Amino acid sequence: MKRIFHNVDLTDRNSFHVNQSAETLVEFSSAEDLIEFFSHSRPKKWYVLGGGNNVLFTRDYDGVILTPCGRGISVVDQTADSLTVRAEAGVEWDELVAWSVGRGLWGLENLSLIPSSVGAAPVQNIGAYGAEAGDTIVCVEYLSADDLSIVRLDAEACRFGYRDSIFKHELKGRAVITAVEFCLSKRERPNLGYGDVVNEVEALGGATLGNIREAICSIRRRKLPDTAVMGNAGSFFKNPVVDAARADALRSEYPDMPTYPAAGEGRVKLAAGWLIDRCGLKGYRDGRVGVHDRQALVLVNLGGATGAEVIELARTVRRRVFDKFGVEIDMEVNVI
Repeated sequence: MKRIFHNVDLTDRNSFHVNQSAETLVEFSSAEDLIEFFSHSRPKKWYVLGGGNNVLFTRDYDGVILTPCGRGISVVDQTADSLTVRAEAGVEWDELVAWSVGRGLWGLENLSLIPSSVGAAPVQNIGAYGAEAGDTIVCVEYLSADDLSIVRLDAEACRFGYRDSIFKHELKGRAVITAVEFCLSKRERPNLGYGDVVNEVEALGGATLGNIREAICSIRRRKLPDTAVMGNAGSFFKNPVVDAARADALRSEYPDMPTYPAAGEGRVKLAAGWLIDRCGLKGYRDGRVGVHDRQALVLVNLGGATGAEVIELARTVRRRVFDKFGVEIDMEVNVI
């Protein structure tokens, strides 16, 4: 099913709740819907907007917004140890996590309660608490806007990295994800590498799938603001990665600074939230925007803010972190 709207208010379609509009918005349920639309329209400018959870609009969008609405989840293959699951792009991410946990399948539980759609998950390679979507993705199915063919890209070809994938580079503006396949384990494989998760899980009685999901949902609810109450996009900044020498120098000056292993020899990941907090910015407010008082990675719309105001706050945060630590922090949110 395909529905087309014009002059669409996007306020309730982006988690920052900034008041912008789109010239045209197309809701699609299948690849066939997309093929029909592109065949007749051939839009010069388009953007895929799922739940609007990782995007900041700074102006009205003078093109076509494409929104996936397919909500199917199905089993496509299984072995004695695993199950391969296909989820359509419009499925809410946490709906898929709950579906897998409810069936005793391991692999997605650490990604509980992340606000996203399945179609957006591979683009950003969403991650939390030592897990990433790319850890379980088998392949991504997308429509090529170049020739309107359906392409299946295996996980290796997706080039997943820290909050990164091929969909943010060569395939940006050329691919519309329609479905994603995941390989989930039937065997127990708890991932408890983060201290607060370990403690929370132990308090609930041990490392069962249900307890891990409950623990992570509880932690996220305590730390992160509800987008229905306060506009935000979750973590606004990426954790910066520096060379080991730089990390050692910072640790000598700040012994309590948390660090984590990063991909690449001699590379170390720093905690952006800790850096921002140490700059005294947690709870900082500037007019209609601010830094959340429980999680410094989160920038919030305090009511009626524009995308430009959020960007200006982000510049302030980045400048203060660089001035104090000499470390650049990059935005995770997509700015339109």
